Amino acid sequence: MRKSILLPVLILASSVFSIPGQAAEATPQRGGTLNFLAEPEPPVLTSLVSTSGAVMKVNAKVIEGLLTYDFNMQPIPQLATSWAVSPDGKQYTFHLRKGVKWHDGQDFTSADVAFSILTVKQYNSRAQGTFANVTEVKTPDPYTAILELSKPAPYLLSAFSANEAPMVPKHLYEGTDIMTNPHNTAPIGTGPFIFKEWVRGSHILYVRNPNYWDKPKPYVDQLVVKIIPDAATRTIALETGALDLGSDSPVPLSEIDRIKKNSKLGIETRGYGYSPTQTRIEFNLDNPYLKNLKVRQAIAHSINIDVLKNVVWYGYAVKSPTPITPELAAFHDNTPSPYAFDIAKANALLDEAGFPRQANGIRFKLVHDYMPYGDSFKRVAEYIKSSLAKVGIEVTIRSQDFATFIKRVYTDRDFDFDNGSISNLFDPAVGVQRLYWSKTYKPGVPFGNGSHYSNPEVDRLLEQAAIETDPAKRVEMYQQFQRIIATDIPDLNLLQINRQTIYNKRVHNFLTDIQGVNGSLADVWLEQ
Repeated sequence: MRKSILLPVLILASSVFSIPGQAAEATPQRGGTLNFLAEPEPPVLTSLVSTSGAVMKVNAKVIEGLLTYDFNMQPIPQLATSWAVSPDGKQYTFHLRKGVKWHDGQDFTSADVAFSILTVKQYNSRAQGTFANVTEVKTPDPYTAILELSKPAPYLLSAFSANEAPMVPKHLYEGTDIMTNPHNTAPIGTGPFIFKEWVRGSHILYVRNPNYWDKPKPYVDQLVVKIIPDAATRTIALETGALDLGSDSPVPLSEIDRIKKNSKLGIETRGYGYSPTQTRIEFNLDNPYLKNLKVRQAIAHSINIDVLKNVVWYGYAVKSPTPITPELAAFHDNTPSPYAFDIAKANALLDEAGFPRQANGIRFKLVHDYMPYGDSFKRVAEYIKSSLAKVGIEVTIRSQDFATFIKRVYTDRDFDFDNGSISNLFDPAVGVQRLYWSKTYKPGVPFGNGSHYSNPEVDRLLEQAAIETDPAKRVEMYQQFQRIIATDIPDLNLLQINRQTIYNKRVHNFLTDIQGVNGSLADVWLEQ
């Protein structure tokens, strides 16, 4: 398992690299259209302003980062050809690739890098923490960008992918309202594919960039990202060849065994290491019932994680009752959960909290929203409704499209509790801190501290761990943090999902780095 990357010495990369684990393939064939699934439909098409998982599927096809990463999380050049980190970890120098053009023909330069880093830091919920210590980006010449940090950030070299630090054109964003800039939905980048159209509810069309810097890539002529909300329809589309590629377990998990028997289809489980995904129940701590710790404890005792794992997720998950998933083994807390399934204990806690059953057997009512991402979270919601009925909590399940869900939870805060998934990413400072740090509570910014949780000791531990360069001390800080969360339970962590990518076997080379299909797909080719 990966450990945090410490940066005490100079690091230099060559533009020549290899990717371990990739078997030699036949010579790529040019041409064809790759039909690729995005489910749910992304709210925008760039990660500059959104950390939605759906956005991550499309962003890197058009927009690039300074680096990408191999399967061992070692950096690979993309828009940067080499880099150096100062011995104190407070200065990052990137030397940029020359001759790169934006899709509108303008030159890519260090001014774009400086603008992009400082903008994503301001407008992206993850990047607010990731780049918190970056105070300035110097541009001594068009092909050199120097990040100055106020404090070390031992994870930072892992954060320059297209999805975490997207390079966007300064000349099209500067002086505009960043959140409503039209290029958020019609992006212009430096990547292998050029955006052509977005027919909402149907598809997003990208075409081959004939002037891509990494010739002769890309190999396919078109990339059609299809929007197919219905799980059964997605399954049929994969089986009939209408879809070539779908990630994040695009079919009902009950269908996986049948898909495995289809000679035309393959299943791949790699390509998710950059962003291991955690499922959880998120409580709105401003709710008059859920702000009571005993109520949250009672709900925790009412949930049988074994049922969720084996029945709802068909075994394609790992128990993960802590904020940091088992995938991040260096930091994961193996202490058993204090909330074993215990209906009697849950009922006793609700009595102690002062919410007795009424004559109809109901203590109080809550509305539950689920993330509309596949069909599994709806199944989780149905299980939660059934489980909480046993302890006298009447749950009404509310469904909506993805954009409405995000607005309800993170902007309007018109929710009681929800269930969904969140990415832990490659380091707790990036993927976990945002969920519990009081400073990331900001209505309107999605996938941050939606619970409105605030604990000064948690803030202190997270802030210290984010700059600590001693690995052992970092681990201890994150262990302490997890123990506090187990006591406070601002959310209830459940499972780490084991995700599947389903592909037509005529599709080659979609898996070339740790980001899997969330990467650029520049290497993909189709057997004609």
